[in-house]
Amino acid sequence: MGMQLRATFVVLLSLMLIAGCGNPDDPAAPTESHTAANGDVFNEADAQFASDMLQHHAQALAMVDLTVGRDLDPELAALVEDIRAAQAPQIQTFTEWLTAWDQPVPETVRDHANAHGDGSAEHAEMPGMLSEGEMDQLEDARGPEFRSLWLQSMIEHHEGAIEMAGDEADEGEFGPAVAVAESIEASQGAEIDRMKAMLG
Repeated sequence: MGMQLRATFVVLLSLMLIAGCGNPDDPAAPTESHTAANGDVFNEADAQFASDMLQHHAQALAMVDLTVGRDLDPELAALVEDIRAAQAPQIQTFTEWLTAWDQPVPETVRDHANAHGDGSAEHAEMPGMLSEGEMDQLEDARGPEFRSLWLQSMIEHHEGAIEMAGDEADEGEFGPAVAVAESIEASQGAEIDRMKAMLG
């Protein structure tokens, strides 16, 4: 009986180790904590969220930029301004976090003149990101076609952001980042409902 108990204990211990937080020597472990010079306690998931969402938001604002000079109906114009008002300040916040944490601040599609998307594998891996070709197609669209394509594209973009925010809400450690993630899930979910209604 003692032998069985010991074997059971060994199996349980092995399972606990396998299901643990990962190898502490692995710098990519999402739950590994760091303390920044300013006292912020964050983990790899927080840094990845800030870096990826900064680029994701930048593409959303590039899509917003494509509406400038077009004849938008009042409902779409209001949505465009809501997206701009929400995401531009968050980009600034993500930049400040990454700088404080001594993490690289990534270049975005808005850092290059007339850049819409660089088609890199890194960007392609982010859910909801439009390819350069899709951005070009959106820019070339006119009238009702533009409106419909813009709404469909932004719905997909928002769905990707919600997926990324969900990962941060589950794995992040830095309280303000988790709060932003939860805010993105709620606000962009509501905007998806608005856009679907606008598409009819």
